[in-house]
Amino acid sequence: MKSRHHFGVTGTGNAARGFWRRLSGRRPVLLVAAAVVAVLLVGGAVFAVTRGDSPPPAAAPTNPPSQSAAPTPTPTPTVQPGADLRGPLDLLLVGVDTRVSVKGWEPHADAVLILHVNADLESGYLFSLPRDLVVDIPAFPKSGYRGGTTKLTHAMSYGSRRGKGEPSAAQGFQLLSQTVSKYTGIKKFHAGAILNFGGFAKLVDELGGVDMYVDQKVVSKHRQPNGKARTLRGGDYVGPQATYNPGNRHFVGWQAIDYARQRYTAGGDYTRQRHQQQLIKAILAKALSTGLPTDASAIERLFKALGSSVDVIAGERTPVEYGFALSKLRPETLTLVSLPGGGVGSGSGYRGEQLTSVGKGFITQLRAGKADAYLKANPKLVVKR
Repeated sequence: MKSRHHFGVTGTGNAARGFWRRLSGRRPVLLVAAAVVAVLLVGGAVFAVTRGDSPPPAAAPTNPPSQSAAPTPTPTPTVQPGADLRGPLDLLLVGVDTRVSVKGWEPHADAVLILHVNADLESGYLFSLPRDLVVDIPAFPKSGYRGGTTKLTHAMSYGSRRGKGEPSAAQGFQLLSQTVSKYTGIKKFHAGAILNFGGFAKLVDELGGVDMYVDQKVVSKHRQPNGKARTLRGGDYVGPQATYNPGNRHFVGWQAIDYARQRYTAGGDYTRQRHQQQLIKAILAKALSTGLPTDASAIERLFKALGSSVDVIAGERTPVEYGFALSKLRPETLTLVSLPGGGVGSGSGYRGEQLTSVGKGFITQLRAGKADAYLKANPKLVVKR
């Protein structure tokens, strides 16, 4: 990944190449924003709509042209940005617990999702890796990390270290992406995104909320029914709790985030991974249904709502180019995949999580271009809603 983009603002200079700008924000990130996918998919429309590719029709001449007049040249067709991009493409989406208000806090990857887009650029798969997945993290001389076997979430932390300087989530992402590549065998992530908490609720509200099916009862650890934060007392939260019961629901911003961030519920972090994926699909569906791909003003409001909350890295291409290239991807062609796993060790000896052979098998078959057949043979991996 050679260049960084902050929603259309391209990094320039040697310092910007290969790095992400230090994230801003005031609250921890506890999920990867569906906003990332939505913006990458509809972002190309910003370029097309706002730059005015189609000139207005020419007025009819008042007098016939003379015989000697030079013929009007045929306009050269506009080449769509990203028209030469070919699949398959892999995108790495990361939510980071930055806690920037705590001096010296090392950011952790709290959610790690991979979007694989097939060769046709019209369909794909979205799956998560557990934050506590036990992995081999390679050595990273830039931060002084010598390598080791530990939880995936720590890769961001170990990579973020800068001696006496403040830790950098941007630098930490580099080690995280190397770690994910090593574990999955995916050699290259064509684009990626990292999100802080700041503008995500505003984004959902800007879209008018999202519609989701709540597949199990979830009781919030962090929010009251009125949306206010619960009180932290003696190391735990107290007070009334927001509760999300099964069924079809319309979520405003704070509800969408709160629902998708809960892992202290039946199924633990695996349930949270599923809910994050469902939220991504719901935001994508809402973004497309509201006319964002053709409404420049709506897209500009979306960007404004995001503010500095999301940084996008797009390798050798821009987010606009990827936006155009992925413009045919739709919620109904995006398959959500849940990779099963279980704990390694128990009690005080708990080391983390590991995927089952079935879960790891999906990643292997995905690389081989045989994901559809594998999911047909293992239908329980597909998240239905």
